[in-house]
Amino acid sequence: MKTADIAKRYLDYFEKNDHTIVPSASLVSDDPSILFTIAGMVPFIPYLTGVVPAPFSRAADNQKCIRTNDIEEVGKTARHGTFFQMLGNWSFGDYFKEGAISYAWELLTSSEADGGLGFDEKDLWVTVYETDDEAAELWQKIAGLPANRIQRLGREDNFWTTGQPGPAGPCSEIYFDRGAKYGQDGGPAVDDNRFLEIWNLVFMQNEITNVRSKTEFDIVGELPAKNIDTGMGLERVAFLKQGVENMYETDQVRPVIDRASELSGRRYGAEHGDDVRFRVIADHVRSSLMLLSDGVTPSNEGRGYILRRLMRRSVRSMRLLGVEEATFPALFEASRDAMKEAYPVVESDWDRISSYAFAEEETFLRTLTAGSTILDTAVAKTKQDGGSTLAGSQAFLLHDTYGFPIDLTLEIAEEAGIGVDRDGFDSLMQEQRQRAKADAKSRKRAIADVSVYREFRALGETAFTGFTDLQTESKVLGVLVDGVSVPQATAGQIAEIILAETALYAESGGQVADKGTIVGPGYELEVLDVQKPVPGLVSHTVEVTRGEVAVDQPATTVVDAANRRAAQQAHSATHLVHAALRDTLGKGATQAGSLNRAGYLRFDFSWGQALSLETRTEIEEIANNAVRDNLEVTTRVLSLDDAKAAGAMALFGEKYGETVRMVDIGGPWSRELCGGTHVRTSAEIGLINLVGESSVGASNRRVEALVGLDAFRELTAERALVAELTASLKAPKDQLAARIAELSANLKAAEKKIAAFEAQALAGRVPALAQSAQRVGAVNLVAETVGQVGSADDVRSLATSVRDRLGSEAAVVALTGTAGDKVFAVVLTNEAARAAGAKAGVLVKAALEALGGRGGGKDDMAQGAGSDASAIPAALDAVRAHLQRS
Repeated sequence: MKTADIAKRYLDYFEKNDHTIVPSASLVSDDPSILFTIAGMVPFIPYLTGVVPAPFSRAADNQKCIRTNDIEEVGKTARHGTFFQMLGNWSFGDYFKEGAISYAWELLTSSEADGGLGFDEKDLWVTVYETDDEAAELWQKIAGLPANRIQRLGREDNFWTTGQPGPAGPCSEIYFDRGAKYGQDGGPAVDDNRFLEIWNLVFMQNEITNVRSKTEFDIVGELPAKNIDTGMGLERVAFLKQGVENMYETDQVRPVIDRASELSGRRYGAEHGDDVRFRVIADHVRSSLMLLSDGVTPSNEGRGYILRRLMRRSVRSMRLLGVEEATFPALFEASRDAMKEAYPVVESDWDRISSYAFAEEETFLRTLTAGSTILDTAVAKTKQDGGSTLAGSQAFLLHDTYGFPIDLTLEIAEEAGIGVDRDGFDSLMQEQRQRAKADAKSRKRAIADVSVYREFRALGETAFTGFTDLQTESKVLGVLVDGVSVPQATAGQIAEIILAETALYAESGGQVADKGTIVGPGYELEVLDVQKPVPGLVSHTVEVTRGEVAVDQPATTVVDAANRRAAQQAHSATHLVHAALRDTLGKGATQAGSLNRAGYLRFDFSWGQALSLETRTEIEEIANNAVRDNLEVTTRVLSLDDAKAAGAMALFGEKYGETVRMVDIGGPWSRELCGGTHVRTSAEIGLINLVGESSVGASNRRVEALVGLDAFRELTAERALVAELTASLKAPKDQLAARIAELSANLKAAEKKIAAFEAQALAGRVPALAQSAQRVGAVNLVAETVGQVGSADDVRSLATSVRDRLGSEAAVVALTGTAGDKVFAVVLTNEAARAAGAKAGVLVKAALEALGGRGGGKDDMAQGAGSDASAIPAALDAVRAHLQRS
């Protein structure tokens, strides 16, 4: 039974049982405290916690998930994978334990001919929470399971919470007995390798508080409306139904192993170490494919870093299999073909996905070459110094700065006959992880507990009237101060205001929030920000500038019309620039992020190289021609499927519901899904002036533009500058570039002549400086200041010439010079002086202590800089004193 067939059977079964089939949410989580959708329940948390009313009473889905906390275990066990699919059925105040158990048992044990999964009843075991007598009795009643195949476990295994105060409840897990060859008998409580969990039923019935850990919390009562949350691991069911040993050998994963085997010439199943590598490759390539399909791109932070790590681990594993050339074109193609039946986007968006994947592999292969060179040098230095172990700090530098894998460092070092301080490396890695965890915790703490919005969201969605109105009368539903609901807020306070309706646009889709005010009887509020803390609810962050605002008072939202108009111009201009980019570069130049505010737009797009001046000019001209043509801007609300069928672009990083808003500018030429505000015709945008183009990561570029009056002001300022230059340089504007180039060349020539004169002047001082040498201790010392110099190089060059003139007798030269607010100090010794114990590095530090600076060097030459020119005599005296003591 193919993996996609299992998913279809599951969804078909629950659809027949009156469940709404919900499409998978993106792997990119809406929850700002987590990077990815790490479990099937994540998209449903707002409904499960009651913050957002569920739009259906019962639902089922197949949710894509990414989890990397056990990445080191991938390939080593039958069940660890970074990408997985979680089948789930959900009830929101509808059926409860009896319904969930009945559905699960019927689907699992019904024959394949009847649409079921055809598991043999004798192979199934269940666990229940230790005090959940009701669930245990229902399993006996519904499934006829004997008591010995219903095991009771504690909070660690069979009680579900979000980790926060709120809804929670006991679990009942269903296990499949894989047979005696996989471990000892006795059920899942004895051996969870032989007895494999395939389905978890969560009975959300309790309210918990005072959460101290996963197992330490207080149950304070039962929920008024009980929910069901279940999760069946699709990959686990697939490898059981397909009769293979693990998830890596299923139909959606095994083709990558087979392709890697062909490329490497090594056979899967022949050697344990190689098998682990094959499985890592298959898992990570599929995970990378799916992340790329959801708009994640490789980078050095956040989600992009996780993706980069997965891809680089794949490359590393192929190298360990003996393949050093690029393999992603073959491996990603194999994964695409295995996954396209379930996820057609991996094929329809193949050009974009493959361009990122192939570019990342090429970059990492270059990194490996560069890292190998750095490592070879470090190994040679370690051996030259008589060491037998490469420092852990060096291994960590290679890993952290250059992305060079530690296992490759270990392998190369071992081949060179030295070890690696793995404890030192692990210690530095642990410090890094702790810093990352602390940062994650601080970010999580910074996010308000969204449960505070539950009562307001339960009243319905905030109605946005700003598409047609810039002023709307409403009512204050809630006032929050410091994340706590309060009756009122007074003058001077910062508060959040929840209204039933608003004309103020909440930041989303790249468009920043509106500016404006909220007024009511006896009060006035300045709007600082407008956001959507939970889906469907708008929160206004305000400063109370006059009076007191209280719950249930009337309120009128007033949009700053000029700011909104300028923001609309920028947003509509973004659509035009996007269309112009695609006209110029092709369909591969797709949006990867944007920011629109009054008079300014920033637009990121997928592209692997800088744009030439000619290309930028062409894009700018196409966009401004669209402005000139006064194209009509139309919006339609329709289903997501209908919008996509009409050719509307669904942009990565954006979340869309079943109903979407489609914005056309000039018909299908610019047709995008967009919830932002726009001008009525393109001529209202005014002028679009591209002012910048830059890189924002591998295969991503950014253009910036000024729009409308801001664009005009920029061009006016440039015109004034050109006029000033033409007058100053006495050259017409069409000859300015040549005139400036001529002046620049003349300036460089003059600077060279001045430098030559200064060098000649400094060289002329050598005899006098050499004659100033005095006997100090065992050496002849020249200790002088040379006044103003161009740089430290001048002082060092002069000191070198003086030392050479002093001959072979023990000599030390200590010179200082000033440039601006810096004082340079240089100390040189000759061989005889060093034999007498004089060390330049020691002497320059003595001088720099007086100068209030830092520096250093070797015994023959050392230098540094300070900032206290008045201390130059004291600095030279410090050198003399040190030599007298030596």
